Amino acid sequence: MDVSTRDQWMDIASRTVAAQPRVALQLLSMIRGLSSITDGFSLDQMEHSLQTATRAERDGADEQVIVAALLHDVGKLISVPNHPRIAAEIVRPYVRDEVYAMVAYHQDFQGRWYYEYLGMDPNLRVRHVGQPWYELAERFADVWDQKAFDPEYRSETLDHFEPMVVRVFAKPTKIAGY
Repeated sequence: MDVSTRDQWMDIASRTVAAQPRVALQLLSMIRGLSSITDGFSLDQMEHSLQTATRAERDGADEQVIVAALLHDVGKLISVPNHPRIAAEIVRPYVRDEVYAMVAYHQDFQGRWYYEYLGMDPNLRVRHVGQPWYELAERFADVWDQKAFDPEYRSETLDHFEPMVVRVFAKPTKIAGY
């Protein structure tokens, strides 16, 4: 890199922008990959993700929130214990800070339902009281995510959400972490 030229970087930037649609396609493929993960739940993680996003959409959430709801567990393809942060970092350059936080901290909110069985504090969400994103994360966890394990629920298909994923991931709005 220390010997690269401006022209080379302009070429790299141009090619990167032209290749941006691959991001959405890769994420859709990752969501499909969740269909192989059940880990004892009543349905696979792809269907759980579809149910979560469907619930968010039917409840009037905006497109960034819906897409983040769809992707909130995609980190389970890599690391179940760290899946919220992995998913959050994937969406971070493309969504508002409150949506990033909703995904990053959703496990702290979900723990309310089961952490006591694992010897953990079920009230981790209280650490976040007063954060500007608290209500969104609470709504996500309590109204959409934790209810999205219903084998009888009719969720939208991944094809339904694909145009939203393409739009949200069409162009980053910031460099992650900045």
